Amino acid sequence: MRILIDPRSSVPPYEQVRARIAEQVGDGRLPVGTRLPTVRQLAADLGLAVNTVARAYRELEAAGLVETRGRHGTVVAPGRDDATDRLQRAAGEYAVEAARLGVAPETALGLVRAAIEARTG
Repeated sequence: MRILIDPRSSVPPYEQVRARIAEQVGDGRLPVGTRLPTVRQLAADLGLAVNTVARAYRELEAAGLVETRGRHGTVVAPGRDDATDRLQRAAGEYAVEAARLGVAPETALGLVRAAIEARTG
């Protein structure tokens, strides 16, 4: 798992970690069942605070991308279905592009909400 954090980015480090892992899950570089590094290990590897990585893992778990199995660690969760998997890949790509462009997460989410509302009336 390769993650680079840009300290000059306006995107918070936890979001950079979350987006990179989501991207790698979405495109298959991290297949189902892959065990992620411990929060402490990844924080040390990236030079980040433990709470920063813990927040990224919590958000990934809330999105259904990973699951924590107690002492067995955090692993990539099985996909729910093809449509959800495809949408997750698109969301990962969108998150990466938003971060690359320097768009704040709140703004990027607002754009998605507006697009969904425009389609559903």
